[in-house]
Amino acid sequence: MFLGSFAWAFAFISLPFYVQAISTSDAATTLRWTGWIIGISSLVTVLTGPAWGRVAAGGDPKLYYVLIQLFQGAGFLAMAATRTLFELFVARFALGFMGAASTVAFMIVGREADREEVRRHVAAIQTAMTIGQVTGPLGGAIASARLGFRPSFVLGGLILLGSAAFVHGGVRLPPRPEPPRAAEGRLRVGDLIVESLVILAVSCQLFFLTSVLPQILPGLGVSGESIIEIGGLLVFASAAAAALGALVTPRLAGMLPERHLTAVLLLISGAWMAAQALPGGVFGYTLVRFLQVLCAAPIFPLIVSRIAQQGSGGAIGIVNSARIGASFVGPVVATSVLAVGHPMVLYLLLAVAGLACIPLTLLRGRSRRD
Repeated sequence: MFLGSFAWAFAFISLPFYVQAISTSDAATTLRWTGWIIGISSLVTVLTGPAWGRVAAGGDPKLYYVLIQLFQGAGFLAMAATRTLFELFVARFALGFMGAASTVAFMIVGREADREEVRRHVAAIQTAMTIGQVTGPLGGAIASARLGFRPSFVLGGLILLGSAAFVHGGVRLPPRPEPPRAAEGRLRVGDLIVESLVILAVSCQLFFLTSVLPQILPGLGVSGESIIEIGGLLVFASAAAAALGALVTPRLAGMLPERHLTAVLLLISGAWMAAQALPGGVFGYTLVRFLQVLCAAPIFPLIVSRIAQQGSGGAIGIVNSARIGASFVGPVVATSVLAVGHPMVLYLLLAVAGLACIPLTLLRGRSRRD
């Protein structure tokens, strides 16, 4: 999962700049293309991911994990062969049909009989994904700046192919689990909807930035050949904040009930989200962005850990789909707003979306014990 997450982040950082490089359209049209090209893979994965999950559940999850990584590696090689925006869009669209490896990975570790062992393995996967997201953008920015966009896509594809080979030869598949326990039914549909909305809003705050770096950075005084590398450093700082926020989640969970802690984090992260409109330089912007992500990052593991304790694999899949869907919604909203408006409007819109989830979170908690 580290290799897969690293490969996606490695190629993702240079994608909006590659769109600009091959575009023959005006700036506004190119910006709209950027949002759709970046987000379309996630949108299709949200729609096709449940089908992959059902197929993998009825067969060999390890085999389907390897197949997904192989297909994704081939998709990255196809991205490197594109020459027009439409070809790149089609390649990204096809990538979405190849499924989400994380869903199948959680299915594999969910086959362990011991509940504590499952929790430990799920935490290990989340940590590996976060580390990949931290290190991938920096490496990808350097590779695209030094080697070029297309070679960096090829390198990302080769990493995915290597990941598939590594899992095929090194992962032991636990035996098939027993039928789900009755405890799985304790999670209410209404609660799951609220939690999915919270994850969607927060994840949009985390995922929007990369798609609009070419528009944000010039306003912060960054231009010329250094724009890609500084963009990589900014995304690296955001991912580092996400890793640190996930790391301190267990300590935070002991301070307040889960619903109250989630509401507090939503409030603080929303305030920092709006504050991103204030800095006039890249250093100040990076600092505010770091603090905002630091406050938002614990929300996802807080929610997922509670659902995992209830043993609801289906519920985890739905929440994971909300996170993946934000990879589409965030860039599309960001690029659409900036195509016609000021960055301040975008920051306020994302902040309000998170703040609007606070009453839903508190209302959900009234009907049951945390």
